[in-house]
This record gives sequence, C-alpha cells and structure tokens, in this order.
Amino acid sequence: MPSASDVVYYLIHLQELRSIIQWKVWHAPVHERNEDKESITLRKCFDLLQMTSRSFSGVIQELHPELLVPVALFYLAERGQDTIEDDMTISLEEKEPLLRNFHNILEKEGWTYDRNGPNEKDRELLVKFDIVIEELMKIKPAYRAIIKDITQKMGNGMADFAANAEYNANGVNTVKDYELYCHYVAGLVGEGLTRLFVESGLANPALLERPHLQESMGQFLQKTNIIRDVREDLDDKRRFWPKEIWSKHVNRFEDLFDPKNQAAALNCSSEMVLNALKHADECLFYLAGIKEQSVFNFAAIPQSMAIATLELVFRNPQVFRRNIKITKGQACRLMLQSSQNLQTVCDVFRTYIRKIHQKNSPKDPSFLQISIACGKVEQFIESIFPSQNPRAMVQQQEPAAVAALDAQVAPADPTKEAEARSEMIYLMLACFGTVVFISTIMIGVAWLLGARFDVAIHQLKQGSARIPVPEKAAQAVSRYDHGEL
Repeated sequence: MPSASDVVYYLIHLQELRSIIQWKVWHAPVHERNEDKESITLRKCFDLLQMTSRSFSGVIQELHPELLVPVALFYLAERGQDTIEDDMTISLEEKEPLLRNFHNILEKEGWTYDRNGPNEKDRELLVKFDIVIEELMKIKPAYRAIIKDITQKMGNGMADFAANAEYNANGVNTVKDYELYCHYVAGLVGEGLTRLFVESGLANPALLERPHLQESMGQFLQKTNIIRDVREDLDDKRRFWPKEIWSKHVNRFEDLFDPKNQAAALNCSSEMVLNALKHADECLFYLAGIKEQSVFNFAAIPQSMAIATLELVFRNPQVFRRNIKITKGQACRLMLQSSQNLQTVCDVFRTYIRKIHQKNSPKDPSFLQISIACGKVEQFIESIFPSQNPRAMVQQQEPAAVAALDAQVAPADPTKEAEARSEMIYLMLACFGTVVFISTIMIGVAWLLGARFDVAIHQLKQGSARIPVPEKAAQAVSRYDHGEL
C-alpha cells in the first residue's frame, strides 16, 4: 500500500506515475517463467531470490529458459557467500575457511548455516541453503562448473580482504586495493555471467576475448553502489572509499559527514564518480555483443539504473546523510527504455551523462577530468549512433548540394494526404463527442443532486448572468417552489 507521501509525490510527478502504469500494464516479458513445470525446491529457490533481491529477481525471471535456472542459482550462491563476508558478527577464524571452501559447499548435500547475526538481512538464505545446493546438482555440468569456478575465485579474494588487518582497521587503503575488491565481488560476477551467456549460445563468443568489458560490467554496478551506500556503510563500521582518494579532501574519513566539510565531501564524491565513469562506455560496448533480447534486458537494465544513480549521487550532499535511491517511477521508465535495443540504452546513457556534465562545477578539482570522461562516453555513442542526418552534414560542407538531396525526395502521395485528412476529421469528431458526453453526464449528476436549472434559466432570460443577491434569490426560488408534495 503506497504511503501518503508517495501519493502526493506521484500526483506532482505524473510522468513517473505514467511510467509505473505503463510497466505494470503494458510490459510483456520476452519469456515467462512456468511454475507448473518446476519442482517444489526450485520454487522455494525463486522465493529466496525474491527475498534477497527484488530488483534482480524481476529481470532474472524473464530470462531465456536455457539460462533462467543457472543464473538464478548463480545469484543465490554468490549472495550466500557475500552474506558470510558482510556479516561482521562472524569471527575471522570461522569466516575465512568458510569463504575459501564455499565452492565445495555448493556440492555438499544438506549443508545449511545458522550462525549469522540476527540482524543480517539475508540470513534466511543460508538457513535454507540446502535447497539451493539440491537444485545446483540438477543443472548442466558445464553451468555448474562455471558457477563453482567463479565461487572459488570470489571466496579466496573475499578471504584475503577479511584477513587483511589494515583493511579491517582502516578500510580500503589505495585505489588499486579498491579496484581489486570490486573485481572480487563484482568483476568476477561479470566474468561468470558472460561465460554462462556464451555457453548457452545467447551471446557473442568474442566477449570472452575481451575480459576488460566483462570486468567493467560488474565494476560499474559495484562502484555506483559503494558511492551511494557510503552513509549506510559508515553506520555498519565499513569503509570502501579508498583512503588514497578521501585523504586528499579531509583528515579523517568521518569528517566527510560533517556538514561543515560539505564542499570537501562533494569534491571527494566527485572523484569517486570519476573513477566509476571510466567503465561507462565499455558497458555499452559489451551490450553490443548480446544476441538474445531477454539476455540483453537482463544486462542492460542494471547498467541504466547505475548511470541514473550515479547522476543522482553526483554532487548531492544527501548521500552523506542517508541512503538515496532513484524513485520507482524513474526505475520503471528506465526499464521500459532499456528493454528495447542498444540505441535506446545509449540514449539513456547520453541523457544522464549530460546531466552529470551540467552539474559539474568549475570549483571541483576533478572538473576537467569529469568533463573529459563525459565527452568520452558521448563520443563513443556518437561513433555507433551518429546524431547528424546526411542532409545536415551535406549542408555544412556543400550548401549547393542540398538542392540535389531535395530533388531526390519523393513527391507527396495524394492518397496518403486524403487518409490523413479523414483521420483528422474523425479525431475532431471524437473529441467533440467526448466533450458532449462528459458534459451530459456532469449536467445529469448536477440535476440528480438538486441543481435548480429552472432558476438559472430564469436569470439568464432576465439578462443577468451574475449570482443573484439573497433577496432576489429567495424570490426566484419561491416563484418556482411547489412546496411539499
């Protein structure tokens, strides 16, 4: 049930309300999950998927049937591992061997884990992890081998960071460490998904030859989330912003959240956004290698959400006060735009890149670099989808040649013109009929509620369209009043 504030917000932002209605009513999935053909344990897995990530759950459940279950189980496996890594109540002595051995746990029948802290949001996933393992044993060995390999790489990387005393005490130190952390928790996910896509035959095998593109798909999402969640992470006593960046602007990490240091904090967040922006054009390059529509939607929608979120947090002081997110209306509009083709996704990126460029401040030390990064993305989009039409290009270079282009334009078709005129007439009649229909209903309702049209008509006949004074009104009413029956 929407809150009162949501109702007021969407009454003001009608375009966003329209996007929500369009998505709910008109969105037609490329593929629909058939629950009737699923086992009880697989249905429970999808329930866990919905519980752990409502945003990813939707796009996963619309995937091609060949990839639906492998990708869902891959997500649950990595979410389970991530839940152990994130839980600060688990001791290092217990956490490290769990992470390094998690790839073998995926084949350990009946394994569950109930020693997460009571406030860990995805605790239930590990309590019921035996059903995930059961379904993993049923998928194709090739898919299972990919999931196990990525899980092993991620587990070792997470364990290395968990065992790093300096990381535990002070958070991420250098940009290099920051990139490595994002590689382990997100870049490897991009690699795993790419291998699943190619193994299924639904993506171009050339993507495997460009690991930097796979890496950028994961890193762009992860870095955006880290920038957005900085306040929430601080409250949980975690620091992912590298000291190499924030130490340029403040003496202590906590100083970023002091309103007195707002200018320095915004400059620091700008440098973090700049670090994330370098992946934007490579994400678009990656999407060009996807062959199947549902896989394209699955890959493109999160990237569009990320660029919109990056624009939201850019030079926004609220990011240091609370966790901020794009609205549901904006999310629905992005999903509608990103589930079409690469050109519409490029249009989304261009829109938000230009908004970032407009918000960029000359007082920001990263001003020039951010401008260059935005220009790089626009230049890439322009290289694959030129915005200039041939006539405009010719006009710039040789105005005399415009006449030649005009001469090639076909004359107007009389039949089409006649059809256009008739459609216009029908449209005008429809509008007139609608006005008459609504007016009739309104007059009828007014009459049923007791409106005295006879009094109004009498006043008009007297040549007065003004509201009568009380004495004259009483006379007019008494003249037409028939008393009680």
